[in-house]
Amino acid sequence: MKISVMQEHLARGLAVVGHVAGARAGTNPILSNVYLATENGGLQLTATNLEIAVVHWVPTKVEVRGATTIPARVLTDVVSGLPNEKIDLELLADGRVFLKCGTNKSHLRATPADEYPTIGAAGERPTARITQKALRAALDSTVFAAAGDEARPILTGVLTRFTGEKATFAAADNYRIAVAGASLAEAAAETNVVVPARTYAELLRLLSDIDELVEITLTPSKNQLQFKLGDTFLVSRVIEGQFPNFQQVIPTSHTTKAVIERSDLLAAVRVAQVVADAAAHIVRFAIKPEGVIDITAAADLGDHTAHVDAKVEGEGTTIAFNAKYLIDVLSRVDAPQFSLELTGPVAPGLLRPLDGRDYLHVVMPVRTPS
Repeated sequence: MKISVMQEHLARGLAVVGHVAGARAGTNPILSNVYLATENGGLQLTATNLEIAVVHWVPTKVEVRGATTIPARVLTDVVSGLPNEKIDLELLADGRVFLKCGTNKSHLRATPADEYPTIGAAGERPTARITQKALRAALDSTVFAAAGDEARPILTGVLTRFTGEKATFAAADNYRIAVAGASLAEAAAETNVVVPARTYAELLRLLSDIDELVEITLTPSKNQLQFKLGDTFLVSRVIEGQFPNFQQVIPTSHTTKAVIERSDLLAAVRVAQVVADAAAHIVRFAIKPEGVIDITAAADLGDHTAHVDAKVEGEGTTIAFNAKYLIDVLSRVDAPQFSLELTGPVAPGLLRPLDGRDYLHVVMPVRTPS
């Protein structure tokens, strides 16, 4: 293997894939390496943790074809410290990799490429296409609601559904549900898969607020999903099992509706959380028909009260929530106004942004002593 590549191109490629390397290296040391291979006249960089793989193509002059693997952190640190000039990279007969850039020369330990895990191949035809902008908005408003523990593995994922020209993403734990809809670039066949939230968190690092299309492809075995963004591919396993029927938990009616400025509500809840009990983060809402919401918190530290103006329809009511869950949604979905729909103190609360986006968020109440 003998290639020439510009430092800025190689550094960018390593930054794209390197975040995945090393995540599970304790079980298999080669997972801390990045895979380099000459493919289609360029350089393919790959990193994987066995759940997620990220592949990026770098424009390269190939003199001798080949492949190898190098510790990702070492290679990234060396390349990032080199001047923005041409790098000559060669796999030597003794198994080491030689790099030369200007007056800089390095010899790095390498591991044979055939020891690196194989990345599954995707189908020939994309399952769905969606703009980066739309996908980013939908994921950013749902992924955080997925469960963080493995007690119910299916809830550590995000339901991903394609129906006609619509994509639906839903995430839930035992305390909240986030559901976002987005338009596909073209009609897609009915598809339902559950993608690990960790995968989507990694994908969010790669997405931009642009209209360039992302091609999403389910592998023929239906156990992996591939996302293609320009010169970058992300491949992920899917979670087996049936995602819960979240629709049956979403309230279909309400007795109280309050329309609130998002910034006012977020600021009030953030301050109340400071005083709230450190374990439960309980904040109490008293919605009054005259157009005010009293937000209170009390714990050993002291107590706090805030008043937020709102347009209230229906009867007054009280309810308590975990402040953290409210902050999570209000800080990620930046609509100017939200509606909060309630049916008494023990029924789930429903938050909807009022800017026209296809999104809803259900938050379970916290039961408190009367």
